[in-house]
Amino acid sequence: MSLIPSFFGNRRSNVFDPFSLDIWDPFEGFPFSSTVAIVPSSSRETSAFANARIDWKETPEAHIFKADLPGLKKEEVKVEVEEGGVLQISGERSKEQEEKNDKWHRVERSSGKFLRRFRLPENAKTNQVTASMENGVLTVTVPKEEVKKPEVKSIEISG
Repeated sequence: MSLIPSFFGNRRSNVFDPFSLDIWDPFEGFPFSSTVAIVPSSSRETSAFANARIDWKETPEAHIFKADLPGLKKEEVKVEVEEGGVLQISGERSKEQEEKNDKWHRVERSSGKFLRRFRLPENAKTNQVTASMENGVLTVTVPKEEVKKPEVKSIEISG
């Protein structure tokens, strides 16, 4: 097994995938010191949650997107289809309220906004998209149009 996939976050996406609008961040997953002036604090707060992991599979009937969004309610997630066949999934996880007397030992859960966009293929029925959320997993189903089989006409050979 290669070390490269685990080093870059075990990404399964292909850089040459024409349907993906995902932008690779070479610094994703690297810890930044809180004293770094180059990275604004808002970026550090949202960096872990900014790239929600989404699986996209194609079946004979539909394109199915699954996103793990633990702790989010369906009201905090937005699914949209833009003109040109672009599926956009976005949302926000609020930061937990801090009390004056609380002493934090570790903060690993991320908060902030996320936004993912996918260019859908031409055979996607963008007017029939459905979405459901169960146990922190968002499932978006985009039905596909039936592929018309070309008519084959037999030509009689004379002679």
